[in-house]
Amino acid sequence: MSEDFPAESESVGFGGAERDESRILDSVAAERRRLMSLAFRMMGTLADAEDVVQETYVRWYRLEAEEREAIATPAAWLMRVASRISLDMLGSARARRETYVGQWLPEPVPSDLFADAAKEPTSSSHIAADPLDRVSLDDTVSMALLTVLESMTPAERVTFVLHDVFGVPFGEIASVVGRSPGAVRQLATSARRHVRGGRRARVSPQQHDEVVRAFRDATVGGNIEDLLRVLAPDVELRVDGGGFVNAAPQVIRGSDRVARWLMGVMRKQPALRFERRDTADGLGYMLRNEARRYGMATFDVSAQCVTNVWLMLNPLKLTNWSLDQRIADH
Repeated sequence: MSEDFPAESESVGFGGAERDESRILDSVAAERRRLMSLAFRMMGTLADAEDVVQETYVRWYRLEAEEREAIATPAAWLMRVASRISLDMLGSARARRETYVGQWLPEPVPSDLFADAAKEPTSSSHIAADPLDRVSLDDTVSMALLTVLESMTPAERVTFVLHDVFGVPFGEIASVVGRSPGAVRQLATSARRHVRGGRRARVSPQQHDEVVRAFRDATVGGNIEDLLRVLAPDVELRVDGGGFVNAAPQVIRGSDRVARWLMGVMRKQPALRFERRDTADGLGYMLRNEARRYGMATFDVSAQCVTNVWLMLNPLKLTNWSLDQRIADH
């Protein structure tokens, strides 16, 4: 009988092991939002980020129990694996985007989607050794930054996100990208040049929203002179239709061309309505045509003028924006 059933003390011990395993699984599952935050910054769309996180968890659950027990910090392991998967996927993503219909833009997201997800360091070293070398980021999921990340090589992007956003030391990033710590520092330096080169003089959130409201008023009012006054002379408009919606195939540059294109849209879509949404870049607008979600407009503002307009019309990148949301625009 004693050979068939464990003694009471053994049963308690087994239960303790089960509880430990359960705690580990709970802590691993709790990392999902943070991993999505990481993967979205790496990939630029929620669908690709979901693929990264799904594959990360698949690899975790494929480990033998002994292998999982040997991992001192599961959260750090998950982050490293997600970063490696992102690095691999970025190469194939670039190839897919070369055949994308029209312009490709990162996915705009609400301001609070990943709020605070990157603030607590996951690294086993707890904090990057050289925080003064990191770029000061006001909002790390803004379209302004995501479009700059697209100009980086996959290794630069992974290094920048891990170090400057999540505070992972270069020594640990080296094992992710397969470079020496010194080479990783160079990747970070190059990535920061991209970020700083893509930045203009920043305005306050209040100034940003004031300019964007003036843009909305002029566009809806059909006054091209008012619209020209709020657009920077070198403003750029990018439109992502994904092949589902007719959209400008190339970047539209210059205030006159951008204003005329927008006025043309309003003439063709007289029922179009602008509904306020809080985006990672500040005030933005959902464009609504009756009961249909038409698009999402986000903006970059500098020196009291709109310098970039990002117009997302691809319905696959609009699923995170509710038609039922109501926000007063003052």
